Amino acid sequence: DIAWLRAGTDGTLRAINPEAGFFGVVPGTNLKSNSNAIATIQKNTIYTNVALKPDNTVWWEGSDEPAPSEAIDWKGDAWKPGQTDEKGQKVKAAHPNSRFTAPAGQCPSIASNWEDPEGVPISAILFGGRRATTAPLAYETFSWNHGVYTAATVGSEMTAAASDSNVGQVRRDPMAMLPFCGYHMGDYFQHWINMGKKIPKLPKIFHVNWFRQNAKGEFLWPGFGDNLRVLEWILERCEGSGKAQETPIGFVPTEDAIDTTGLDLEAGTMKELLSVKKEEWKSEVKSQEAFFKLFGSRFPKEITAEREALNKRL
Repeated sequence: DIAWLRAGTDGTLRAINPEAGFFGVVPGTNLKSNSNAIATIQKNTIYTNVALKPDNTVWWEGSDEPAPSEAIDWKGDAWKPGQTDEKGQKVKAAHPNSRFTAPAGQCPSIASNWEDPEGVPISAILFGGRRATTAPLAYETFSWNHGVYTAATVGSEMTAAASDSNVGQVRRDPMAMLPFCGYHMGDYFQHWINMGKKIPKLPKIFHVNWFRQNAKGEFLWPGFGDNLRVLEWILERCEGSGKAQETPIGFVPTEDAIDTTGLDLEAGTMKELLSVKKEEWKSEVKSQEAFFKLFGSRFPKEITAEREALNKRL
């Protein structure tokens, strides 16, 4: 969930995980949805707000095991399958947000050098928001500063769950750090800019958007495990290959750059997923102006310059 990044002695950007374990939402976790998680949580695991079976093992909705004939639910009450409350609603044995936490070293897929104090070298950094329009499925930024600018303007379109009155409005959450940064975000952006001058072998910076929709409001990309298809293209770009076309916003995959073998995509889907519509992007750049003003004089001039350069390219 967290990475601490610093310059390595070999000139690369390196990262360590400061946490000892993993945590995750447990309902819906099973061998099909996340086999590595199931392997990880077989022992030495703390569960919260799940159901307790008579044999002192745990259960949750979406488990590989069938529902027990009886259990103690997450509230501490007796529970049976099909039980309903006074409103006739089905009572869940485990809270929908119940969790597991387990030592990271128990995960079968963890890297052998995950605890190396030197950290692991970083080849790419990915940022992304939830955008129904505008942002393509993926693109590579032109430079470190362009990447920092892209990360500083990450946004998601608000849903009814967040605000009924602002549905569709873009809510900016730069680098997904706005709720977590303990000091002025302008200084945080400047720190990223400064780090770009201290690291000889900089990683590439990419933007991804799994949530682009068609005119009917349907997701164009299947997401989940199929996101690995996009990660494969990103790895290729880091290795100096991977097909891409230069656009005003960055290097966007060509329509045949991402492996879609086995996907049931309608004709024209990849073209729409990877399209860069200039009028939409002109509106995007304009909307960033008010956001930038929030940071006053402590907003890096380098990021302002990147915004102006994008506007000129558009």
